[in-house]
Amino acid sequence: RRYPTVELRAETFNGSTHVPIPSDSAFLKALLLELRLVDEHLFVEQRDTCTRINHSCVHSVSTAAGELWPVLAFHKSGLIYACVPLVEGGLEPRPPLLTVSGLSQGLALLLGIMDYVSPSQKNEAELSTKVGQLRTLLIQACPLGTPLNTNIRSLNSSFEDIQEMPVDKEQPAWRSSTYKGKPQVNVCITEKVNCMQYDQRDVMDTWQVYGAVNCKCDIEGSAPNVTLSLTLPTNAPPLQDIVVHHCVTSVDPAMLLSTSAEPLHDSVYSGPYKFPFIPPSDSFDLCYYTSQVPVPPIMGCYQLVEEGSQIKITVNLKLHESIKNSFEYCEARIPFFNRGPIAQLEYKVSYGQLDLAREKSLLVWVIGQKFPKSLEVSLTGTLSFGTAGKEHPTDYVCTGNTAYVKLYFRIPDFTLTGCYVDQHSVQIFVPGKPKITASRELISSDYYIWNSKAPAPMVFKPL
Repeated sequence: RRYPTVELRAETFNGSTHVPIPSDSAFLKALLLELRLVDEHLFVEQRDTCTRINHSCVHSVSTAAGELWPVLAFHKSGLIYACVPLVEGGLEPRPPLLTVSGLSQGLALLLGIMDYVSPSQKNEAELSTKVGQLRTLLIQACPLGTPLNTNIRSLNSSFEDIQEMPVDKEQPAWRSSTYKGKPQVNVCITEKVNCMQYDQRDVMDTWQVYGAVNCKCDIEGSAPNVTLSLTLPTNAPPLQDIVVHHCVTSVDPAMLLSTSAEPLHDSVYSGPYKFPFIPPSDSFDLCYYTSQVPVPPIMGCYQLVEEGSQIKITVNLKLHESIKNSFEYCEARIPFFNRGPIAQLEYKVSYGQLDLAREKSLLVWVIGQKFPKSLEVSLTGTLSFGTAGKEHPTDYVCTGNTAYVKLYFRIPDFTLTGCYVDQHSVQIFVPGKPKITASRELISSDYYIWNSKAPAPMVFKPL
């Protein structure tokens, strides 16, 4: 698929040095040569010289008009995935790859296409059908040359509803299909909490919470207007680092300027968090945010000490009293790196169940769906190990007694910030009474408790 507006912008940025994209057949021929899929046994100077050693999937493709760069391309399971991202600036000298935002967008789109196509590769007819549908799906995923939704698999609207060109002039490009039926809106707030706990005097524990508001709006009309509000409890820390979806039509600029890089003070934007928007046809993330919450949901202490040929471990966990004590799942995983299989294990748990994983180098402590009334649980154990084999996990960071416990949990109908969507605050300017469903959840992400009896990698250490 070609985007003339994107090619025009590239020409504007580069002027006389602009290298146009050749015809499809010429581009494919040049790309196959660059990827060593043709003439791979021949020495081609422009491709095989020592000055052109390529360590990434970003290529410079030689065309009749000159070197076309950057071309993002990779070969996977008999298919080539390629795109030519726009560099918003001059190409001489070539900018560092990390500064070209189009590369990450293009890679995300290609990976989304690969995820959609690759499961069908064993069935040639199914693969052919999916490749044939890609153009139609790209009208939704990337209507004007900028990827709006890289999860191609989620674009499962009826293909008959997707329009090459919107019939209604007021219909935005990102609303590429029409809906017929009773209006309904589904909203889900998902917060993920990262945490590093050390239980050491000279090292600060750190934690961060990241939120995403996902929406699916099934509403008739070419350009329906929806307004959604996020609500916080009284005295809750404000939302910060807010990033909104392109379909949001207007927000208070102060909302977008509130950043977690600065300490909290009276001038920080504290609401209301209103988002008026014209929704896309499919599921999308309305906004992302962070917040400086005062406490992590679960505090922990992990101690691992070697005594001769044995290891003694102690794990204590405490659920903060402000956290909803109702989990879909909650478990602590205790890996043992650079050691052999666990040969002997003696343990005592105050709550839950301890399991030994099949490879015998991981303990899984299943706490379950609730903490006890005391909100505290503990595990003590003594372990000895056999001879290490290649199948047992190794880690360059976790050597000696440097080790961790990693927590996995999900709390439905709860957010750490207290953020929620008031269903009565959702305004939809269409006839009929819409059905509105709102949910929320808190999920652990990279939640580590390090052994306090050994040095650990520090996220932050005061001078």
